[in-house]
Amino acid sequence: MKKHNLLKVVFISILVAVLLTWLLPTLSVQYGQVIEGTRQQVGLLDFFTYPTLTFTYFGTVFAMILAIGAFYGVLSKTGIYRKLLDKIVKGFAGREWLFLTVTMVVIAGITSVSGLNYAMMFVFPFVISVILLMGYNKLVAATTTVGSLLVGIMGTTFGTANIPYVTSALTGITVYSEIITKVLILIVGLILLVFNVLRYASKTRNTTDEVDSDFVPEAVTAKEKKHIWPAVVIFDLLLLVMILSFIPWADVFELELFTNITEWVTSYELFGFPIFAKIIGQVAEFGYWGLTQIPTLILMATGLLALVYRMKFNDFLKAMIDGLKKAIFPGAIVLLIYTVLIIMVYHPVQLVIAKFLLGLTESFNVVTMGAVAILSGIFNIDMTYVSQSVLPYIVTVITDTDLYPLIAVMFQSLYAFAMLFAPTSVVLMATLAYLKVPYTEWLKHIWKLLLQLLVVLFVIFTILLLI
Repeated sequence: MKKHNLLKVVFISILVAVLLTWLLPTLSVQYGQVIEGTRQQVGLLDFFTYPTLTFTYFGTVFAMILAIGAFYGVLSKTGIYRKLLDKIVKGFAGREWLFLTVTMVVIAGITSVSGLNYAMMFVFPFVISVILLMGYNKLVAATTTVGSLLVGIMGTTFGTANIPYVTSALTGITVYSEIITKVLILIVGLILLVFNVLRYASKTRNTTDEVDSDFVPEAVTAKEKKHIWPAVVIFDLLLLVMILSFIPWADVFELELFTNITEWVTSYELFGFPIFAKIIGQVAEFGYWGLTQIPTLILMATGLLALVYRMKFNDFLKAMIDGLKKAIFPGAIVLLIYTVLIIMVYHPVQLVIAKFLLGLTESFNVVTMGAVAILSGIFNIDMTYVSQSVLPYIVTVITDTDLYPLIAVMFQSLYAFAMLFAPTSVVLMATLAYLKVPYTEWLKHIWKLLLQLLVVLFVIFTILLLI
């Protein structure tokens, strides 16, 4: 039933997008010119065709989720995963609040600096297992993980997943524009998140049933003693590589080290043969990687785990399949969610709504612009497409470039805010699917935090407009 709840929500979201194509004409921006079109309705065949297109365009997200499932499937079968979890829980005994706080600060901080948005979900199963073993419920686990990731996006400082798209769409904006404001939003967002999570966690701890084995593996007995530290090293090293590979070293910090290393590796020749370039294949400069490389990294770490703990090949395959089974439903939910984006791209009707909202006032207004920013996040799902569709239109309406730094902050932070409750939020819906938490239950739980964040954000926006 809980799975059906999420599927219903996603299908309703798709149907709403379809309905909008029947009710509204198209509106787009091409080469700085606003092009008004006629209605381009989604037909019956389109309704079944578009979901298949999502695999073509967004299959890397699906592959990443499956790779994460495979990694934890193998990790669970090594015989040390449960020992590691128990050791952490024991180490924080009596200070569970500290684990929750540190986890939220670390995830939000990493996301803000590196832009490791979707890939940060790699740590979610681990964090969720620890939280559940500590006696907290699934809502605490979901709010800690999803909340901290989205607060990190809300206060993105240098993250390549958000900033470059906004800066390229708005004239004169750089990564350092309104950097103090971004840090302020990050800090205030974290304070509100930690406060709400700890308050709810203290009231509900040890009030749930026994932890589901889907999230906390049973202890595996082994004939020989196995050490925990190799798995910890592999896990930490993988996470470190992902973080470093997303930080824009050259553009933001003017550090050419990774640029030079990439050039050397790809150009090095052995007896006139570019051996590394041929073995590795085409690879982006370190610091500008994307989700394309992440599944490969995770699968490499998965294989390394199996080698280090000397797993038999058949056991290795079985463990991977067991992990994949748990990841298929969250991955399928994500693919369905992207159908909404496909519809919005092929049938650009959202700008009609944006045009109406912005036309309610004669000049720039924080409330109407904020509403446009929230809706653009819900419709476009990914910040890349927000920048490519909505922001070019904003530039044709708002010509005062002095307002662009404020607009950039608004779209960045309100996009993340929308992803805390939107049925089109990849991070949220994938996590709820993994935890088997109904969407309606999440909304009942999160509404107070949403209200607090909304008030604080608009206070900050108003102050920026006035100064």
